[in-house]
Amino acid sequence: MQAAQRTRYGAVAMTFHWLIAAAILVNICLGYLMDDAGHVGQMERFALFQIHKSVGLTILVLSFLRLLWRLIHKTPPLSAHLLWWEKLSAHAVHWAFYVLMIGVPLLGWAAVSVAPIGIPTLWFTLFRVPHLPYLGTLSRAEKIPYAEFFNETHTFLAYSILILLALHVAGALKHQFWDRDNELARMIPGLRQNPPAE
Repeated sequence: MQAAQRTRYGAVAMTFHWLIAAAILVNICLGYLMDDAGHVGQMERFALFQIHKSVGLTILVLSFLRLLWRLIHKTPPLSAHLLWWEKLSAHAVHWAFYVLMIGVPLLGWAAVSVAPIGIPTLWFTLFRVPHLPYLGTLSRAEKIPYAEFFNETHTFLAYSILILLALHVAGALKHQFWDRDNELARMIPGLRQNPPAE
């Protein structure tokens, strides 16, 4: 029983994982709706952008907390059956997720900070989030080239998360059901582990 428990992530790591995953999927959907929001009223469009920004900033905070938790808590070991390149790929995907989970919201925050129209960010209408230092103090003319770069990079990397997510899910399913390495049981609460493959 103890050996099985050591192969699973703890409750805190699982909570971070699923909260962030759900928030990312919600925000990608919101981003898609924002691109197609030309037919809605101004107030609805404003509300959509504010929710998207609020969720993005929440992802940023949760990702920093998750990274901190990851650095001070040992993760369960990967299956001994994995080949060296599979272990390398698993680590590369995990750290790429951290880069994107932090980088994409930061780029979004930067894009908002240099937006020429200067709309404030209201975190779920509770309080106003200031612009990033330096970027928010630029003149309107100085902000325009930055705005295009930050917006395009933010969008590109946000959709890149979907590609990484597809690889991540495909790998987890392959190891769970083909290799029977209990990969899903490491991160899904209450999921029974498969008996070892013979």
